[in-house]
Amino acid sequence: MRAVRFSSALVGAVGLVATTISLAPAASASTFYDPPGTLPSANGALVRTEPMRLGVQLDLGLIAKPMPGTATRIMYKSTDASGKPVAVSGAYVEPSKAWTGSGPRPLVSLSVGTQGAGDACAPSKSLEKIVNIEGGEVGFGYEVPAVYDFLNRGIAVVVTDYVGLGTTDRVHTYVNRLDMGRSVLDAARAALAVKGASVTSASPVGLYGYSQGGGASAAAVELAPTYAPELKIKGAFAGAPPANLAKVSESADGTSLTAAIGYSVNGILPYDAAAREAADRLLNDAGKKALETVKTQCIGSSLATFGFKKTSTWTKSGKTAAQLIDGEPVLKALVEKQRIGKIKPTVPVQVLTGTKDDIVDHAQARQLAVDWCRLGANVTYKPVIQLLPSGGTALNHLTPALTDRAQAQSWLVDRLTGKPVTSGCATLATQP
Repeated sequence: MRAVRFSSALVGAVGLVATTISLAPAASASTFYDPPGTLPSANGALVRTEPMRLGVQLDLGLIAKPMPGTATRIMYKSTDASGKPVAVSGAYVEPSKAWTGSGPRPLVSLSVGTQGAGDACAPSKSLEKIVNIEGGEVGFGYEVPAVYDFLNRGIAVVVTDYVGLGTTDRVHTYVNRLDMGRSVLDAARAALAVKGASVTSASPVGLYGYSQGGGASAAAVELAPTYAPELKIKGAFAGAPPANLAKVSESADGTSLTAAIGYSVNGILPYDAAAREAADRLLNDAGKKALETVKTQCIGSSLATFGFKKTSTWTKSGKTAAQLIDGEPVLKALVEKQRIGKIKPTVPVQVLTGTKDDIVDHAQARQLAVDWCRLGANVTYKPVIQLLPSGGTALNHLTPALTDRAQAQSWLVDRLTGKPVTSGCATLATQP
């Protein structure tokens, strides 16, 4: 059966991209994402690979630009939060441009922002098709401009699908600290093993992410010294990081992205029986149905289904998710385990946050910078000053990902090329 294709120009909040839309998945996609029964023992070891096409970017002048690279779809072994082996999918992109800096070609492990929880939302799929339609769900590759810009500098990029986003054996463990961080680091390991890749064990590695991806990058840079000490990580950018899920469950509630709270719950419950019991006891039928529904949704469907609804409608008591977390010791302890900022990064980090972010609470993102500074880390804190609220539409949340992308990438490239950076911790107290 032939795929039906038609051209589409799409305007995303973080960039403009265009390509053909495939209404039927490629034949290989129906089997590639099924993990085998046995996985390799080494974290980051490749399970399988296959060539994949790349979509194109449409710049602000509405000129289509082919992605400057060639891509390989990858599946690799990681370790989940319970210590068990897990297969993770993703994509490695080899730049077509030469690296003009000194030393070996760098690698960026790029962790994407919120896509949803369904397998149709896998970044490796939307990187290929930009718009991936699968099983009635639509995944949109709004991170393509960020990938493009790194490739255009001659920097190789690997993108993880995270645990359960793409692979068919698990529910996506959204914002689960260990699952995210390990997925990002093991993606870098896997990239070094891709046949024909120009990156090597000597390549400097950078971590880059915004929103969910900012949390993943932050988690990864904390875990790197003990989990992946052999990687030559030189710096990490964490934009709008959800470092404290208790605070984010409050700031995201009743917004266009209320469903993200459901994604978060589904990302934590699989690993804790006591928390599952608490959820069963505290949620009403609507809440339990919501958790099941979001498991297979991409963000577009979640916006339509749960946008601007309150989590208080999901609970038997009428309390919000944040109130339940605060009042239930088992939930409070579980969420505290997910908090990022307790481990000192050993490389420079940049934390960027909009001062009126209407989804991922600004104060807790700033607190991540404060926490890292107190631990003695080299921190560049960059508040993006926002004067007006955007009412939970996610406009204030998403805008810095576009307006400050060039700055963030240049900062990271400076780290990859060995340029020193002075920590901004001494002046953080004077910044909003």
